[in-house]
Amino acid sequence: MPASLKNSLPAPRAKKSLGQHFLRREEICTRIASLLLPRPEDRVLEIGPGPGALTRALEDGPHACLLLLEKDRHWAAERQRLAGPRTQAVLTDALRFDWRRVGPQRPWKIIGNLPYNVASPLIWDIVSRARGLNRAVFMVQKEVGQRLAAAPGNGHYGALSVWVQSYTRPRLEFVVGPGAFSPPPKVDSAVLSFEPLPPEALPARPEALSRLLRICFQQRRKQLGGIFRRAGLPELETALERTGLAPNLRPEALGKDDFQRLAAFLPPNLDNPGQKRLS
Repeated sequence: MPASLKNSLPAPRAKKSLGQHFLRREEICTRIASLLLPRPEDRVLEIGPGPGALTRALEDGPHACLLLLEKDRHWAAERQRLAGPRTQAVLTDALRFDWRRVGPQRPWKIIGNLPYNVASPLIWDIVSRARGLNRAVFMVQKEVGQRLAAAPGNGHYGALSVWVQSYTRPRLEFVVGPGAFSPPPKVDSAVLSFEPLPPEALPARPEALSRLLRICFQQRRKQLGGIFRRAGLPELETALERTGLAPNLRPEALGKDDFQRLAAFLPPNLDNPGQKRLS
């Protein structure tokens, strides 16, 4: 499309109910797409393409196929109408998508400018269920990005940090200001890359880990010994001693490996099959 015609088009309408803020800066889209480290054999999945600014950058790069998941019926139809030869758009809600379908037999790279209101639960699900995840790049609210990449002892560190870092190595790549979007949000955004950990490093009992994180970070200012005592979990009080962790430590002082060791002591009947998402 000629630049003159492209610039004459009206700005796309964003739906507040879907948390839409459309990225409009071509150079930022190109930079985000490059963080996927694209290769000709890559299967790429984009979440929430909207008007397609990031989609076009992905189509211009090397890839084998590009799958677009779009919840907005209008934009799903537009993306399919304008799709390149290796692109397919699907009308679906990424929060309802079965990420277990991204299996190790068919690995994918996943990317997206995620709506602020669904970014945390969506990333929680993707990193833990998409075992065929090869690499991911997401743009989220800056505060969420800081939580995702936070280390123990950092004020942003929490359940989301531990969970995501139990499956991937997140890296905060750069920050994007409100002016790059239409309509502009009231806060900055952050772009992060995620490198999956090897299978042997993944949690042995993910349900138990999820349950443990819920117990601990609902009382993050309390000491671990007191948290476990009030929860009626003497097994975890004993686990502190056996793992060499002081009972006066607070949850934010523990690393992901500490939480995984403690999760091994959680009684099986307290496993949480739903893997409740926490922030």
